[in-house]
Amino acid sequence: MNASPTKPAAGQVWSAEHYARNGRFVAEFGASLIDWLLPVVGERVLDLGCGDGALTEHVAESGCAIIGFDASQELVTAARARGIDARLGDGHALPFSAEFDAVFSNAALHWMKRDPDAVLRGVAQALKPGGRFVAEMGGAGNVASIRGALHEALVQRGVAATTVDPWYFPTLTDYRERLQNAGFDVLRIESYARPTPLPGAVDGWLTTFAKQFLSALPESDHADLIAEVREAVRPVLVRDGIWIADYIRLRFVAVKPAN
Repeated sequence: MNASPTKPAAGQVWSAEHYARNGRFVAEFGASLIDWLLPVVGERVLDLGCGDGALTEHVAESGCAIIGFDASQELVTAARARGIDARLGDGHALPFSAEFDAVFSNAALHWMKRDPDAVLRGVAQALKPGGRFVAEMGGAGNVASIRGALHEALVQRGVAATTVDPWYFPTLTDYRERLQNAGFDVLRIESYARPTPLPGAVDGWLTTFAKQFLSALPESDHADLIAEVREAVRPVLVRDGIWIADYIRLRFVAVKPAN
């Protein structure tokens, strides 16, 4: 999530209520990323793109001192309600210098589309020498069926879909190079398919995660766009009556050199 403190990322407006109802799987699937982070008592950890803090809470159970950081005021408020020290700000301009033993990020970096390299430079600056960066994000091909249907539906309505698409889903090779250019040593990086069951039809997913696409049209047209996308992807994403989104994830561990 990549916006200034007063404006959400790329036009994406977040609802804590919708996020909890339609996006709780984000934290549930992200829990395994904590095993890559291996936080310990007393460490200072930054959760970049903490959302409503559901996963941040789990990281904090290790006894580390964790700070949440997000561009959405509503999600920061929800995280604070969980007792998390959550800060509002722009992921492209992190205001930290050599403060953290680790930076953790789940399902957030792909929203930071404006300048991914600035994000990585900020993470490197925020870390102490020898600190680690552990993250998962959408990789190349993530939600390709949904994204393609959104693009097609908008183009048919005369909207240049690429101008409102808020997502950056890099290849493994691309992101490894970006990490290295930012000064990181990449210890582990992998891309994998993660078919993701949704809590209902794709409608809820669209209203939660694709608001930028919806905002390209008058509100009166949103229901028609959602219905068109739903029917376009139904043959691909519905299995035995369950909606399963075509997620592709990119996960890595990188370290800021000690010297």
